[in-house]
This record gives sequence, structure tokens and C-alpha cells, in this order.
Amino acid sequence: MAQILQSGQSAAMPTRIVILGSECTGKTTLAAKIAEHFKVDFAPEYLREYFEMKNGHLTINDAIPIAKGQLEKERKLELKGYCPLLCDTDIITSIVYSKYYFGKCPDWIETEAMKRGSTHYLLCDIDVPWTADGQRDRPEEREYMQNLFLNELHERNLPFDIISGDIESRFNKSVTIINNLLHC
Repeated sequence: MAQILQSGQSAAMPTRIVILGSECTGKTTLAAKIAEHFKVDFAPEYLREYFEMKNGHLTINDAIPIAKGQLEKERKLELKGYCPLLCDTDIITSIVYSKYYFGKCPDWIETEAMKRGSTHYLLCDIDVPWTADGQRDRPEEREYMQNLFLNELHERNLPFDIISGDIESRFNKSVTIINNLLHC
């Protein structure tokens, strides 16, 4: 079961779990279900909030503020001492989307990605139905996007598992993986 540190306690780096994948793959639903199971909060995807603030008009100049906003959400959970530290996307998502939408990724984001502690990724598969919500914009490119995530994880030699099936299957597999990784 998860551990929340008491004031003044310290611990090794928490077990960081990041749920990522192409658009409309159930990341947020899965993150919420896992967080409830482990009795922790999760760092929500900052891009959604930022996208709404900018009325859906993003440029390469927004890439760093988006990445910083996501990192800040993670830092807040680190300060609370949650273990596992659960994130609905992270800076790798910023890298993938920057490259996809703008053809490049700012150096600052790449540098920050190299500083991240030990992280295990749960890559949500594209085997669930697409649901339009005003932000998701390219259903015909799901497979292409998924391959961008796979390539980024492989190129960076990051540990990950592909999570597929219905929500219960995804949840059960994720909890098993996280329980095997917990060191808090």
C-alpha cells in the first residue's frame, strides 16, 4: 500500500509511475483509478489546463511553460511525500508533442528530461475507442503518435510496460507492476 511521509521524515526518491500514450487512450481514467487504489493524488496533465487558458492556440513558445507546469504538479506531490508518485503524463509527453506539432523540442525541455529520477512508464495502448473532447484533434494518427511514444521510450532506454485491454485489465496489470516496483 502507498506511504505518505510524516512531516520531517525523508525517504529515497519515490517510485515514480508515469502513464502516457497517444491521445484518447484512457490515461486520466487509469491514473485516477490507480491513485484511488494507492490512496494518493496524481499529477494531472497540465497541457489540458494550459490549452484551455490559451483557447486552443499553441505555438512552440508554449512548450516550455507546459513542461514547467507539468513539472510543478509533480513537485507538489513530491513535497507531499506520495509513494508511488503517480503522473498523468510527464516531460516525455512534452518532448513527443513538441516534436510532432512544432518539428522540434526546446533544449530546456531536453535538459530537464535528463534530470528526472527513476521513472517507470505505463504506455496506454490504442485499443480503446476514440472520444472527441475538443482537444483531441487527430484520430487518424493515433497509431503514428503511439509509435512516437514507443520510439522516445526506446531511444532513451526508459523502462515501460504496454497497458492494454478494458479499464479493469489495465488497472489490474498496472497495480501488479507498481506493487513489484514499490520501494517506499
